Amino acid sequence: MSAPKAIIQVVVAGSQILGRAFAAAAKQAYKNAQYRPQNGAVGDAAGVNRATSGSITDKLTREHRMTTDEARLILNVKREDGMDAILRHYEHLFKANSPPPPPEKPVSGRQKPQFWSHYLQSKVVRAKERLEAEAKSSVEAEAELAAKATERPPNEAPPPPPV
Repeated sequence: MSAPKAIIQVVVAGSQILGRAFAAAAKQAYKNAQYRPQNGAVGDAAGVNRATSGSITDKLTREHRMTTDEARLILNVKREDGMDAILRHYEHLFKANSPPPPPEKPVSGRQKPQFWSHYLQSKVVRAKERLEAEAKSSVEAEAELAAKATERPPNEAPPPPPV
């Protein structure tokens, strides 16, 4: 067998394999495009519409499009940290991602470049808002439970007067 004939056979076989792979990929892409998961969870943030319990936490997750775990990761705080630690981390990260103030007078020579990110700054703000909303809802839930514990059911007779 001659060298050009062998090269042509290799090229033809390779193109057939590649063509089949592209056809299979296109077929799978079409199936993926047609798929609609239950509960309409299409195009949401990760895990936002996956929760179906209807609890306050799930409502806040859908509203803020961020889970408390994501917010804690962004702000680098632990579950047991209080609001003072959350605010401290928030202020530090917000300032670190803020644009530098303009210099009062022009500086000649080499100057260290300043980097900032509006995107990261907005994520830090959203994370703080999410954790504040969670704290507020937990305080309201505790107050509601305390109120229910102190009130008596409407069918229950009042206690007898002391003798």
